[in-house]
Amino acid sequence: MTDLNKPNRTPTDSEIAAKQHIEAAEVNSQQVSIKAWSQKLLVVILCVASFYGGWKSYESNMVNECTANGGQMVQAQRTMLCQSLQ
Repeated sequence: MTDLNKPNRTPTDSEIAAKQHIEAAEVNSQQVSIKAWSQKLLVVILCVASFYGGWKSYESNMVNECTANGGQMVQAQRTMLCQSLQ
């Protein structure tokens, strides 16, 4: 039986190939990690944009509904109110 930790021992071809395979796997895992972070950032940006678009669409629908019913939008401190024009 040979000791794998001996300093004067030369590695075999299969050991060299295994080490290269491990090094390549480490590089690939880093690339996947970077790709995953960029995808996560893209998802967050798209979620924020979708939320903002939905919020503005809701506001627009409320203004249209108010004016269709003969009202007028009045801006209070932090909210908008529909006030009838009677």
